[in-house]
Amino acid sequence: MPRQSEQAQLLGQKSALVIGVGGLGCPALLALARSGIGRVVLADDDEVSLSNLQRQIIHTTTGAGTRKVDSAGAFVAALNPNVVYEATHTRVETDNARLLVGVYDIVLDGTDNFPTRKVIAEAAERNRKPLVSGAVSMFDGQVTTFVKGGPRFVDLYPKDPDPEDLPSCEMVGVLGAVTGVIGTLMAMEAIKLITGLGEPLVGRLLLYDGRAARFTELTYERGAD
Repeated sequence: MPRQSEQAQLLGQKSALVIGVGGLGCPALLALARSGIGRVVLADDDEVSLSNLQRQIIHTTTGAGTRKVDSAGAFVAALNPNVVYEATHTRVETDNARLLVGVYDIVLDGTDNFPTRKVIAEAAERNRKPLVSGAVSMFDGQVTTFVKGGPRFVDLYPKDPDPEDLPSCEMVGVLGAVTGVIGTLMAMEAIKLITGLGEPLVGRLLLYDGRAARFTELTYERGAD
């Protein structure tokens, strides 16, 4: 097991791509910046909105209307100036996902729609990059990790769900405390992968029920290629 100084050194040498600077990306970024990650890159094409501040904890009222990646950059610089920060004001789609994902050591997906999550997962798999994927809805959340040779996104979701079964956060709402739990867990998964500590959620889907204060774990296996 690496010593604390070795862990810090490993973190300082690595880069993380955080896709989506919203409810999940904000707490994940906060934890990564505090941990001393060497380089963090944020990809998001949205602007800060007052209606989202209850769950997007690194943005403030003074940043309303500004680009999320710029608001997040100012936050990181104030929190830990030793972290190298880069912003990519873009929407991650099929055309740019593979090139973007392939540059960094680890990817955290905090986007809020299934099609984009699938595109990111496929790009990470092709580039053999570890991916931490989180999702939330109302009082519930989930997180899992994909790595080279392990179970894949398609193994967890062999069929695309009906869009009507996946309402957006804007439609059903989400409690800010839930995004804080899942986003922080995502950062912990990234830290474990970078430092070699613990047992990442590979082949395991961790479900969080905020109302019951209960975690449940489901397992899934890699299918035929």
